[in-house]
Amino acid sequence: MLSGLAGNIVPAAGAIALAAGIPAFLRRDTSAEKSGNAQSLILKQLDAMNKHAGINVVDNNGRLTEVNDHLLELSGYTREEIVGKSVKVLYDPSSVALADMIHTNLERGIPWQGQTQLRRKDGSILVTQATVIPLFDNDGNWTGSISARTDVTETSTVLAERHSAQTLNELRDDIWIIDAETEKFSYMNSTAKKRMLLSHDEYLDETLAEFSRAHEVEGVLQACRALRNDGEMLTQFESSLMGTPMYVSIKFLPDSRGSGRYLIVFNDVSHRLEQEKRKSAFISTVSHELRSPLTSIKGAMGLLLSRSAGELPDKAQALLEIAHRNADRLILIINDILDLDKISNGQMDFDIKEVDLVDLLEEANNANAMLQQRFGVNVTLNGADEPVLFKTDPNRFIQVLTNLMSNAYKFSPPNGRIVLDISDLGEQVRVSVTDEGQGIPLAEQGKIFDRFADMTNSDRATKGGTGLGLSICKAIVENLGGTIGFDTEEGSGTTFYFNLPKAVPNLRAIDEDDVKRIA
Repeated sequence: MLSGLAGNIVPAAGAIALAAGIPAFLRRDTSAEKSGNAQSLILKQLDAMNKHAGINVVDNNGRLTEVNDHLLELSGYTREEIVGKSVKVLYDPSSVALADMIHTNLERGIPWQGQTQLRRKDGSILVTQATVIPLFDNDGNWTGSISARTDVTETSTVLAERHSAQTLNELRDDIWIIDAETEKFSYMNSTAKKRMLLSHDEYLDETLAEFSRAHEVEGVLQACRALRNDGEMLTQFESSLMGTPMYVSIKFLPDSRGSGRYLIVFNDVSHRLEQEKRKSAFISTVSHELRSPLTSIKGAMGLLLSRSAGELPDKAQALLEIAHRNADRLILIINDILDLDKISNGQMDFDIKEVDLVDLLEEANNANAMLQQRFGVNVTLNGADEPVLFKTDPNRFIQVLTNLMSNAYKFSPPNGRIVLDISDLGEQVRVSVTDEGQGIPLAEQGKIFDRFADMTNSDRATKGGTGLGLSICKAIVENLGGTIGFDTEEGSGTTFYFNLPKAVPNLRAIDEDDVKRIA
């Protein structure tokens, strides 16, 4: 007996050979009919074919006139359900065009051989190797066809999986396939085996739990189980494998049995991280080199504007003021870029102290006095009657609040009002900044904390800003253990708020993952 792939493929070829006997039987002469031995041989051949292949007869209108028991067994239909119906009832919708093409060939007297994709009564796919022969009456008129079909679904699956395995094996990414029910490995491509120092398929006897303990990839095991428990289909995260930074993608592939497999792809990101590190170092160096001369230029212009070198003509004074404002803007951009660089490299330091929230609020308000005068906006403080003590980094706190207030000034109408509100929430403090601007359009609310977010009403040329401030605020607040958000209504203004814990947070370095989540 044949087994394995060969055993699956041979029946397909057998169907062709057996079906080839149909026209011989149909063309038999009178002497053959009268020959007992010949008739017995033909009957045995037809009986063997009847047991081996699904057979159906179709009339010249494409209606099924007869089907054998084997085809009924393969398709799941009863004879009453399909006899008299169009043969297309057996075909998968994707193969209807093929059925039309076969019909056209048969009408011209051309036999057809090949694979057909049918659909069983339960909706599952049935792949058959078919031989279809046209039938003619004694006058040579085409009357229909007879088909012999062999089930090659398993063979097609095996060949498809072999083709997929060959493709996966050539990928540079590490590929694991794991049975979701047993958590045992069923496949590992050559790249993965090479990385894990495996020469053969010894991994097939291991479970993911055993493999995780041995190779320190517990995160993959936890992600797989969480994926299945939560009913999700895909999860992605960054991790490491054998000391190499990886971007991991886990896809759950369900099967008809209610179980399935995990397709796990490890993408080596070490080269990308190295490039980003070099880019970050370059940006940091350039920013530092630019900040010193810009500070000197701004200082010199400030002295000129203060009449230290004497009176200036009105036209020169106006041009100098424009240059001074743009120097301020450049320094702001450079400072924001340096802050982002510190965040991405986990180098932003925090100096935690016990402070009074009211004092910080007043200090931030005073720091924005020039903006208040420039934009002609009134500021109201709420909740500043009693001291509110908590622990935080005062400089970073003021940086966040100043940024939110600066945005409120820029987007408020002339003579508008800004409300600064602080609340003691018990274990947390809450600070909010409300303006009377145009609000944030619904389509743009999802990108408000993105880096360089360019909103339709931002008008940076006249209002200033870099598009980095809110993303930096989010990074600082979240690293201090808090949360930040906003409420807005188009035409009615916006409230930005952030909550911080009163207790000292368990500070952690802001790494690259944080930057991706906040930007």
